[in-house]
Amino acid sequence: MKLDSQSFRNGQPLPAEFAAGTAAGFGRNRNPQLGWSEVPAGTRSFALLCVDPDVPTVAELVGRSDVTIPRDQPRCDFIHWVMADIPAQVRALAAGSCSDGFTARGKQAPAGPAGSRQGLNDYTGWFAGDAGMGGEYVGYDGPYPPANDERLHRYFFRVFALEVPSLVLPARFTAADMLRAMHGHAWPCAGRSGDPRHLHAQSGTGLSAQQGMKKGAARRPFPWIETVAVYGLTVSDSTTMSST
Repeated sequence: MKLDSQSFRNGQPLPAEFAAGTAAGFGRNRNPQLGWSEVPAGTRSFALLCVDPDVPTVAELVGRSDVTIPRDQPRCDFIHWVMADIPAQVRALAAGSCSDGFTARGKQAPAGPAGSRQGLNDYTGWFAGDAGMGGEYVGYDGPYPPANDERLHRYFFRVFALEVPSLVLPARFTAADMLRAMHGHAWPCAGRSGDPRHLHAQSGTGLSAQQGMKKGAARRPFPWIETVAVYGLTVSDSTTMSST
């Protein structure tokens, strides 16, 4: 299975129109185009994640003008998009088709392929307790990395081919919920694979994947395909992905 995007080149900067934030404030927040092909025979649905693994772990430093966030500060995952039950006949998501603008308190019923379901992203946890911004952030909300971060953030878009048409999920689900429900249902395919408990190791919303896995469950790897973009508020558009 192959995954690509007409919105960005793999390993290259994500255009600002697909970000939740720019140096001037909230951005256009459009979802990028994604397309996949060479799907395994017998696929009955797809699942999608977008994760930033470069989020600072010391929230008190975020956004400060008197200090920068060290490049070597420990980092955690931040989920920007989670979608389940994408019908098997779907092969692409058009740019801006699922998100076109940033909504304070979160989009409650974002657009998507018929039959698909979108879960909570980690802005839900980030804005929790904020009187003007707190709410349930569902669907895609793009990058808004700290302007004072020394590290360029990476955004991994991952697609999973599943052997079931629908996953058993709560009405409001997280990435950890989806990964737990996917256990044992992902088709082997060309691409990357890993322990599902490491795909969402830490998050501002819900349980981690490791906590979400049933005790004693088999450690069957999840195969996935991915493409990655980079984005930062203090780097030029010509910057490419670092090795970190």
